[in-house]
This record gives sequence, C-alpha cells and structure tokens, in this order.
Amino acid sequence: MTLQPLPDLLIEPIVRMALAEDLGRAGDVTAALIDADVRLSTVFAARKDGRIAGLACARLAIHALDPTALVEILLPDGSDVAPGAAVARVEANARALLTAERTALNLLGHLSGVATLTRAYVRAVEGTRAVIVDTRKTTPGLRALEKYAVRCGGGVNHRFGLDDAILIKDNHVAACGGIAAVLIRAKASAGHLTPIELEVDSLEQLAQAIPFAPAVIMLDNFAVDDLRRAVDMVDGRIKLEASGGVSLATVRAIAETGVDAISVGALTHSAPTLDIGLDAVAP
Repeated sequence: MTLQPLPDLLIEPIVRMALAEDLGRAGDVTAALIDADVRLSTVFAARKDGRIAGLACARLAIHALDPTALVEILLPDGSDVAPGAAVARVEANARALLTAERTALNLLGHLSGVATLTRAYVRAVEGTRAVIVDTRKTTPGLRALEKYAVRCGGGVNHRFGLDDAILIKDNHVAACGGIAAVLIRAKASAGHLTPIELEVDSLEQLAQAIPFAPAVIMLDNFAVDDLRRAVDMVDGRIKLEASGGVSLATVRAIAETGVDAISVGALTHSAPTLDIGLDAVAP
C-alpha cells in the first residue's frame, strides 16, 4: 500500500487549535524562565514497540512557534520502532520547543497508538482475504488524522462521513418500511459513484437483500458459523463486511470465514497511546 501523506493544510488548523488550548490566556509562563536566545537539541524517541504515525503534527507544532527550527525525520510514518528508537531530531529555540512539546507528543503518541493497534489487527488476519477497516467512531475533529493513522498501520479506511456512501443501518430499514423498500429508494437516489452498503443482523435479512445486489452487505454481530453461511449464500457476488464484537482474540476466526472486510471501531476509539518522549541531547 502506498502511504499518501496528509497535506499540511489539513493538519495545521488542528495543531494550532491544540497549541492555543495549551497556551491559555498568558502563554507558557514556565518556558519564559529560559533566556530568549537559548537553543535546544532533542530527539523524539519511542519508549515502546510500535508503529509511527503523526510526525507532521509534531513538525507543524514546532514550526508554528519557531519557523527556523530544524526538524529531521529519521523514521517516517508507517515505520516500526523498538524501544529507544529515535524517530526525529529537532534543533530549535528552547522556549518554542518546550512550549510545543506536549501538543507534539499528544498528537504523535495518539496517532502512533492508532497505527500500532491497527498493525496488530492486520497481522492477526495475515494469510486471509480479509482487510481491516476503520469506522466513524473517531475523536471529533481528528477524523482525518486518525484515519490516516489507520492507513499507517496497514488498515483500510471505511467512509469518511455521511456524504461519501449510503450506509443503511437497522433504523434506516425500520424508518423506510423494510429492506426491499429502503434498497429500492437507495438504488433510485444513488449517483453512479455512490456505493450502497446495507447492514443486516440475520441470515433471513441477508436473503432478502441479495437480489438487490448492494455493493456491500455488513453482517452485524454474526456468529462465526453464520458468517460462513453468509459467505456461502453470497458466493462472491457481493462484498461482505463483518462488524461488531471484534477483538484481537476473535478477529482471526472471523477472517477465516471468508468475509472481505472486518470493521473495528476500537482502532480509533480505544487505541492506547504509544509512549514517545522528547529527550534533550548534546548539540
């Protein structure tokens, strides 16, 4: 998979908002104790095994406060790291660098945590046809960054928002009067580039949906045996996505049923932060 970086234009407003939140009403009153012309050499270093994502956030946080800072990326996003591995080297104004430190580490650690957890799920299904996909269960304001981190971990993005695909869930079915009715409406309203996905929660609903051939059918909280039956029923005619109750303990068995994708909300809503530090070094 080619990892396409996010444009700085998308990241910078998030970074600046985070910096402004930290600076509060009076700026960094601790960094003000340092002489204004002091410069500091540091490295961002991993303290645990993981996969890196979000280095642009760290770079932009530092450059927002010191445009002359030298930021050298040693291991790019998508790299695996061991404890002690240096991922970036920075030489900057000390006041600016220490003011930006927490914002840089918060975003870098969180996004690297998402990438690391995604990597674990992707490795768990190696050798099967299933891909690991994320969901919209993201931190408000951070969706683009978190979905980028999923890609850094080897995962695949589901839809980004409500406007880029039709995803019909149980309440949509109920409000429209049934599976046939809602799929007829969806087919009539969807543009030629708008995919349709339908969520079903039983094999009976799956049987009702198959004749309408949506692009994807989501099998919600299906038991493993029922997932296998669903794969047999569809016989490759429609993409199948398994969802609900997925964990690292269960994902391999789900993948081995033959589904095409497995969506995991935990990738973005429950990923632990990867421990990364900013350590001063001799210039």
